[in-house]
Amino acid sequence: MVGSIIPSSDVTIRKMLEPVKWDECDVFVEYGPGVGTFCRPILERMKPDATLIVIDLNPDFIEYLSKSIRDSRFYPVHGSAANVRQIIADLGHEKADYILSGLPFSTLPDNLGPKIASETYEALRPGGAFLVYQFVKRARDFMAPYFDRIDNGYSFWNILPCHLFWGWKHK
Repeated sequence: MVGSIIPSSDVTIRKMLEPVKWDECDVFVEYGPGVGTFCRPILERMKPDATLIVIDLNPDFIEYLSKSIRDSRFYPVHGSAANVRQIIADLGHEKADYILSGLPFSTLPDNLGPKIASETYEALRPGGAFLVYQFVKRARDFMAPYFDRIDNGYSFWNILPCHLFWGWKHK
């Protein structure tokens, strides 16, 4: 149910979130938040009137996050990333500015990876970005058909070291 048993490092979190323009971010979505390793740093950076939506298939993680993070901007949702557009709409928003994922794309069943990439592209506003951290480069293959530009990075300061991708939607 998780991509790694060891949470992402502070260095990886900082590097992954570095391109985000927080003053222009109204809706931030995270797929597979687990125990909230990225949630708190995102909330620390967000504007007071922004929204953080986290989506996870595991009801235990959603319950844990609901109890451990008390912030009026935080919306934990039990559901699938493949339904991100509907989830965003159900919470009263049109599009997301940024979507973050640590989902293990290379091990997702059937055609779920491409479906999530496609739905993510459609859920983002023009100029928004899909932020992906993975242990293998293959996640980029799922992003490439949809995103106009994909920037690459790498975080050595993580167990395991991981690839970082920022897929940008055209303006």
